[in-house]
Amino acid sequence: MATNTVTQTVVVTNPVTQAVYEQVLSRNPGEPEFHQAVKEVLDCLGPVLNKHPQYLKAKILERLVEPERQLIFRVPWQDDNGEIHINRGFRVEFNSALGPYKGGIRFHPSVYLGIIKFLGFEQIFKNSLTGLQMGGAKGGTDFDPKGKSDSEVMRFCQSFMTELYRHIGPDTDVPAGDIGVGGREMGFMFGQYKRIKNAFEGVLTGKGLEWGGSLVRTEATGYGLIYIMDELLKDNAKSFDGLTVSISGSGNVAIFATQKVQQLGGKVITLSDSNGFIYDPDGVNLDTVKQTKLVERKRIKEYVSIHKNARYTEGCSGIWNVKCDVALPCATENELDRHAAEALAKNGCIAVAEGANMPCTPQAVDVFHSNNMLFVPGKAANAGGVAVSGLEMAQNSQRVFWTFEKADTELKNIMTTIYKNISQAAQEYDCPGNFVAGANIAGFIKVANAMLAQGLV
Repeated sequence: MATNTVTQTVVVTNPVTQAVYEQVLSRNPGEPEFHQAVKEVLDCLGPVLNKHPQYLKAKILERLVEPERQLIFRVPWQDDNGEIHINRGFRVEFNSALGPYKGGIRFHPSVYLGIIKFLGFEQIFKNSLTGLQMGGAKGGTDFDPKGKSDSEVMRFCQSFMTELYRHIGPDTDVPAGDIGVGGREMGFMFGQYKRIKNAFEGVLTGKGLEWGGSLVRTEATGYGLIYIMDELLKDNAKSFDGLTVSISGSGNVAIFATQKVQQLGGKVITLSDSNGFIYDPDGVNLDTVKQTKLVERKRIKEYVSIHKNARYTEGCSGIWNVKCDVALPCATENELDRHAAEALAKNGCIAVAEGANMPCTPQAVDVFHSNNMLFVPGKAANAGGVAVSGLEMAQNSQRVFWTFEKADTELKNIMTTIYKNISQAAQEYDCPGNFVAGANIAGFIKVANAMLAQGLV
C-alpha cells in the first residue's frame, strides 16, 4: 500500500517511560549518544505499553536499558620501536533474549563506553528485526589502526583478544567487524582466539572466505540498504531508475550501495570521506572509487584528478546541499542535522535511509516527517550487515559454504521482510509511514515477548 503522508511519531506521555529515561540519564552521565538512542525507542512505545500492560508489570523497559554485562579492560601492546602503549577495550553484552550476543568491534580513537552502549542498544532491535537468533552487543577500543604497521596491528589485536576470548564463543557472543576492523584485524583476532582455545569455531563473523567467511558479507550493508529502500520506493509507485542519489562515506557501505543503485538504474552523484566530498554530475565512476579507496587507500579527493567534471569540497557538511532525489548517509553518527535536512527538503529530496548507525539527528528526522519525506532508520536500513553475519554463523554451524547467489537471495528476503514488518507495525499502532516508530515497535515486541517467556533473568 502506498504511503503518501508520513504520520509523526505518537509520543504518548507515560510515567513509566519518563521514569526509565530519567534513570538512564542518572545512571549513565556524559553518554549523549546512548541517551539519544534510548529516548528514540522510549518515545515510540507509549501505544505498545497501553496495549500490553504485561510489559510494565514485568519491568521490561527497566531491564532492557540496563546491559546484562559491561566489560572494560586494559590492552597493553608494543610498537615497532619497542615503546609500550596502553589502550582501553570494551564489550557491552546488552541483551541475549533472542540468541547469542551479536555486534561489531570498533577500533577508533573516539570509542568510549557511551558509544559502545549506544551501538549495543541499537543492535538489540536491529538484530531482532532480521528474524535471526541473535542478541545485541557491541565492542571496541580507542586504538587507532591508521598509520600503524601490520606488525603493530597484529600485536594489538593479539593483546585485545587475549582478554576478550574468555567472554565470547559461538553460543555466547559472536563479534563482527566495524569501523577500523577489516579483514586484517579480524584475521589477527581470530588467529589469537584459535591459538588460545585450541578450537576452530565460528566465534567471529566477517572472516576471510578461506577460513569460514561468507560471500556477500562485504557487500551486505550497502546492498541491504538499497534492497529496503527499493521496497519503500515500490510501495510509493517509484523506483531507483532515473533517480539521482547522494551518498556520504566511501567505505564498503557507500561503495556497495553505489554499486546496487547503479545496477537498478539510479545515478550516484556524491561520496565523501572525513576530509571532504566529491560531486560528479555525470555519476560517480565506481571503478575509480574502488581503486582509490580499496586498493590504493587514498583520500576521496584523488577522484577529481581523473574525472575533470567532478569537483571536490573540503569539509563534509555541504554534501547535503547537493540537489538529489534520494539521500543515503553512510558515514558516521549525527552527520545529518536539521539544517542539512532542511536543505534536502528544499531541494526536493523524496527519501532518506540511514546506511550508518544513527547518522541523522532527531531534529533532522522531525524535518523529514514534517515534509512528508520517506525515511528509514538505521536499525532497519543498515541491518544487512548483521543479517549476513547471522547467515555466516549458520554456515559455520553446518560446516557449509553458500554461493554468492544464495547468500544474496537470503539477504534480499530478510530486508524485504524487515520492510514489511516495520510498515505493518507502524500501521497497527496508528502512525502509518513512520518507520522510526515501526522499527522500534517491531523490534521491541519480539525481544519483550522473549524476555517475558524466559522469566526474571
